[in-house]
Amino acid sequence: MSNSEHEGWRGFRIDEIEKKAKKSVQDLFPNIFLVNVGSNDCLQSFDIDRAGERMCQMIDFLWLACPQSTILLSTLLVSADKKVSSMVISVNAQIRALVETKSSERRKILLVDMYSPDGPDAQCLVDGIHPNNQGYEKMAILWLRGMQEASDGGFIDLTKYKYHVAQ
Repeated sequence: MSNSEHEGWRGFRIDEIEKKAKKSVQDLFPNIFLVNVGSNDCLQSFDIDRAGERMCQMIDFLWLACPQSTILLSTLLVSADKKVSSMVISVNAQIRALVETKSSERRKILLVDMYSPDGPDAQCLVDGIHPNNQGYEKMAILWLRGMQEASDGGFIDLTKYKYHVAQ
């Protein structure tokens, strides 16, 4: 990327990530956002029925601050906890619907499905919901595939960077 600065936060809910983004996004002006958020909302049973609406508010802010940016929005990882797992499934449905809605509005957004056979499974979790090193490796492969899809779709230009997407 022409600007390889990045910022990430672990352990926060959607609303808390949005507050952090509002403090930094307008200074960094990213051209791509990799967004995996909502796991901590599930862990805390925090406003699950409105997770998609809250996520929409956050990504609308990202586009307001950085209108030409591309957002790769991922589904949440599997959870080893049955109660949390049902909330993850609900949030993932909201994420999928959000990506579909924003795509139909011709926004530069793609879904990266972490809740898939290629995503981290329960053995790749350090605490039942957050990934260990093996889980992060699987996530990285999926993020890279998402960036390749964004490049193929004309959302971003990766032609000047060397990388390899594992198949």
